[in-house]
Amino acid sequence: MKLSDQIKPISYLKAHAAEIVRNISSQVEPLVITQNGEAKAVMQDIKSYEQTQETMALLKMLALGQRQVEDGRVQPAGDVVARLRNRGKSSR
Repeated sequence: MKLSDQIKPISYLKAHAAEIVRNISSQVEPLVITQNGEAKAVMQDIKSYEQTQETMALLKMLALGQRQVEDGRVQPAGDVVARLRNRGKSSR
């Protein structure tokens, strides 16, 4: 599918809203809506949106972990496991 097929003016959205909503879940690519020749909005099915949000959350976690490594805020895994095991023994 060509990207140019996925760009529609807002007038197309107004005239074909029901059809677009019916067909959006079968589209792999999001639909870009333009106004006065400029991209203004993106429409996509809910499943794709949720996948995008999950991907963004994972990327944020990776970036945070990378930042912690760069800042030296890390501990050897063995030390953490030993500390957690000792914590479990003291609560018994």
